[in-house]
Parts: sequence; C-alpha cells; structure tokens
Amino acid sequence: KKKEGRLPHILSKKAQTLRGIKAKLYNKRRQNEKIQMKKTIKSHEEKETKQRQEVPEGALPTYLLDREKQSRAKVLSNTMKQKRKEKAGKWDVPIPKVKAVSEAEVFRVVQSGKRR
Repeated sequence: KKKEGRLPHILSKKAQTLRGIKAKLYNKRRQNEKIQMKKTIKSHEEKETKQRQEVPEGALPTYLLDREKQSRAKVLSNTMKQKRKEKAGKWDVPIPKVKAVSEAEVFRVVQSGKRR
C-alpha cells in the first residue's frame, strides 16, 4: 500500500527531472496511460447508464406518461465485443487449403535419381 501511495510522487519527480528525448518518450507513455485510464473509466460509467427517450406530445396516452421508457447503452458492449474479437483473431494461424489428391497419385512409385 505504501509503495502504491508513493508511486505518483516518484513518477512526477521523474517526469520533472528527465531531459531531452528521454523526457519526450516518458511523457508520451504517461499520456497514453492516462488516455487508456480515462477510456476504461468512461466505459464503466457508460455500462451503467440508462438513457431516457424523449416522447413527443400525443404519442402515449396520459395514463402511461409516468412510465419512463429506458434503453440501456449498448455502445460499450459492442466495442468490448469487437476488442475481444480482435484479440482472438490476433492468435489465429491461417491454415492452408489442402488440395485433394487422387489415390493413384498418392500410391504411385516415385522415381528419382539417375537410373530409371
């Protein structure tokens, strides 16, 4: 716990003291981490949101107006599924198509070398 608590201080000190190309690379990496963190936070927030649809006048009878129609945010689940598919596809090995070979070709005598 203590180490995790000290980590931001150490990282900020490092960011301040680095110079030149090392500083640029370090800051670029930190920026990417922050962006990733914001995306994950946003996705978790999006997961729980219920979106209310606006109802035009006269669309529903008055006795049904107190019921709010809600549709859950589907954006997140679709993006997550897509990422999973990409991860799964990353390790797929392309299997070459096997050409059908006749029995005669398989069991024929193969002649090689000088003498026949």
